[in-house]
Amino acid sequence: MTTDIIELNNFIVLIEQSDTKKTFVQKCEIDGDAVGFAFYGSGNVELEIKHNNQTKYLTNTTGLAISFFGNQKVEFAHKIAPDKPLQSISIFTKLKNLHTLSQVEKEIFEKQLPDLLNPKENFVKGPTFFMTLDMQLAVQKIFNTTYSGNTRLLFLKSQVNELLAHYFALLSSDKKNELTEKDKEKLFQAKEIVSTNYSKPPTLSELSKLIGLNSNKLKKNFKELFGIPVYKYIHEERLNKAYELLCNHEKTVQEAAWEVGYESLSSFSNAFQKKFGTRPNEVKKQFLSNNS
Repeated sequence: MTTDIIELNNFIVLIEQSDTKKTFVQKCEIDGDAVGFAFYGSGNVELEIKHNNQTKYLTNTTGLAISFFGNQKVEFAHKIAPDKPLQSISIFTKLKNLHTLSQVEKEIFEKQLPDLLNPKENFVKGPTFFMTLDMQLAVQKIFNTTYSGNTRLLFLKSQVNELLAHYFALLSSDKKNELTEKDKEKLFQAKEIVSTNYSKPPTLSELSKLIGLNSNKLKKNFKELFGIPVYKYIHEERLNKAYELLCNHEKTVQEAAWEVGYESLSSFSNAFQKKFGTRPNEVKKQFLSNNS
């Protein structure tokens, strides 16, 4: 489990990711009264919340955006399942710091999250829903950035602001009701299945049966929620995994192609160049050069 803690003006940002081979529990506490947001990019995790001799759970959190109020009397724990990488962005701000925000920002918090700004318990759950495509992309950009130093901090500040803006925009609109939460949960389940089985993905009919959603609804709503058709998403996942294998593992180009489900090396090479603008053997050469 790696946690990157960053201070951005009045916000504390936790960028967490893990790829564990056994069930792992990561605990954390809040220092003082704070409003928090969490955006789960991936991971089969269970969020455990303990307060006032109570224990609450948020399960199947892949794709969720949540908000809450908490203080030092609340204990949080992520229970992370094996072989299900966690990627989450958590954003906290102390209640006492809200007065330092601009008038426009204060009005947004006060209008959209009154129960969190005036809590009646040590823990108060705020609005929770599945992320829009824009929110998903913002999370992905945070985990994929190669910036470092002050440039990275500047970039992260912009992405945190973007995430919060998308969250409040969704909260104030009716779009969150276009798909039911149950259907969204099934669609994120479908995404998890194809992400795990990208080399030998199920057919659309098989995937439809696995998640309990008819094929037409699966095709239409998957593209609506994730901005990409199901099999285009699988294609992208294969190539992203291949790039990772070539850059971080002792895999030949042929081995990487086979592992992500390509039988033809020429087809793999052409698809790879179309996506990344370079041939896979060039990426492999660069990796070997950097590690020689």
